[in-house]
Amino acid sequence: MNKQNLGIILIVLGALLLIISYFADLVDYNFYNIGALVIIIAGIVTHIVITKRS
Repeated sequence: MNKQNLGIILIVLGALLLIISYFADLVDYNFYNIGALVIIIAGIVTHIVITKRS
């Protein structure tokens, strides 16, 4: 796995978590939504930091 793909993988993982929570009727539980949001934001920040350093 390339280091530059880590941020993109985290963003996709957060998006998949949101999609799975929608189809599994877990939308009412804020834990899943906040967790997915934190993963997406961490992925964006990670992608920016890794891109700036290289």
